[in-house]
Amino acid sequence: MSKRLYSIISKVMDVPISEINDGSSPESIESWDSFNSYVLLDELETEFKTEFSIDEVVETKNVADIKKYLKKHGIELND
Repeated sequence: MSKRLYSIISKVMDVPISEINDGSSPESIESWDSFNSYVLLDELETEFKTEFSIDEVVETKNVADIKKYLKKHGIELND
């Protein structure tokens, strides 16, 4: 399922999936700006049928954090 997550990030940020890893963040992906953060949030909530809290959104700094919060919501990502 990480492939699903990485595919979503790749599509929203318009970067090759090969450039995405757990450390990927706004610091390492130029197109990861505030607007694309909101688009990514919407795509993730739609795809995984969940809703993130404001605290989770604010505390998310990279892909590893996204995985952590998805897991907290009962969504298992098979790496």
